[in-house]
Amino acid sequence: MTPTLPTGCVIALVGAESTGKTELARAIAQRLKDRGTPTMLVSEYLREWCEREARTPRPDEQRAIAEEQTRRIEAAAASGVVVADTTALMTAVYSEQLFADTTLYDSALAAQRRYAITLLTALDLPWMADDMRDGPHARQPTDTLVRAALAGAKLSYAVVHGTGGERLANAWNAINSIAGSEGRPRTRTQSDAKPASWSWPCEKCSDPECEHKLFSDLIVRRE
Repeated sequence: MTPTLPTGCVIALVGAESTGKTELARAIAQRLKDRGTPTMLVSEYLREWCEREARTPRPDEQRAIAEEQTRRIEAAAASGVVVADTTALMTAVYSEQLFADTTLYDSALAAQRRYAITLLTALDLPWMADDMRDGPHARQPTDTLVRAALAGAKLSYAVVHGTGGERLANAWNAINSIAGSEGRPRTRTQSDAKPASWSWPCEKCSDPECEHKLFSDLIVRRE
């Protein structure tokens, strides 16, 4: 089944480091393209910035990075469906986690409200070492902050579990279910005053086994 997604529809992936956002975003974008949906993949600007500068950003550089991520997503949305590897929300989360700076949340969440589908990658993948990352100990706090921000803003999201093809299959099921339950996913120009009616994750629990069972039960009931 292929979801009906209008031009301007954004599928936004968020989640802690080393939870498979990039690989999953590429796989979703490729599947949409293969099925005839004009699709734009927007990569993580923060990663590009760090590789270019060979360092991590200072506190005063975070806002510009978040704004550029949002700008790239908005620009891509003019040409088709967008799959975003990450969003400004993650920059806001890192700013709070690393610098105790919460000033980026308002603009980041305002942008997140314009995205039709938010997928949160679960913590069930093994940690992959990277010089630009803090280490596996940082994943749980990051995950907690992302969930808190989404819940506080009353933004619905689906948690995606599994490895390899299973992770893609679960994400694809979530996209189809959300598109179906909403009738027509929101575009970036539609009102977001009323939160979406779908909500899959347990907001107060990030235990992978608990969430995986909840996710699996929901899929079974929808099939």
